[in-house]
Amino acid sequence: MRPPPLVLASASPRRRELLARIGVEPAETDPADIDETPRSAERPRHYAVRMAAEKAAAVAPRHSGSLVLAADTVVAAGRRILPKTEEEGEARTCLNLLSGRRHRVLSAVTLVDAEGQAHHKLSTTIVTFKRLTDAEVAAYLARGEWRGKAGGYAIQGFAESWVRFLSGSHSGVIGLPLYETRTLLEHAGYSLG
Repeated sequence: MRPPPLVLASASPRRRELLARIGVEPAETDPADIDETPRSAERPRHYAVRMAAEKAAAVAPRHSGSLVLAADTVVAAGRRILPKTEEEGEARTCLNLLSGRRHRVLSAVTLVDAEGQAHHKLSTTIVTFKRLTDAEVAAYLARGEWRGKAGGYAIQGFAESWVRFLSGSHSGVIGLPLYETRTLLEHAGYSLG
């Protein structure tokens, strides 16, 4: 019996690339269009899980009988949810906040199975950056890698050279924790290479 087709509820090329690393090619991508505004006093962990679940719930009704995979990645400094930076000043603020300190990257995954049941996993990764100089921040901002990235950085780019310590899922920091994703897919009967 063939497994149901997999729909990726994301437009992220990074998530497609990460899935390809474990031999998974979604049959289709169908990004969720939902409000991603954090609720008042919402904790980063709850926010990440809620976003992944809401993305999957928004897309699943359009793909009855398919597997629908959604994810959300949040960079947190303490209880503070850092934004997906769209403006240079916002990215500078995030990088200055993360400079020389430890932060968490929470990457939540939701898989809605062919019967419409949602299954959830959460990866928590601890990342510590070196202390950044103003010149390093300015040079990074000029590269443009920060655009649309949670916390103002992309670990798969130049910012990886700032990481003094990482404990957890490197792929989760990029945007999709592969161990948790693989576990969900295998549980749903999706065969992996």
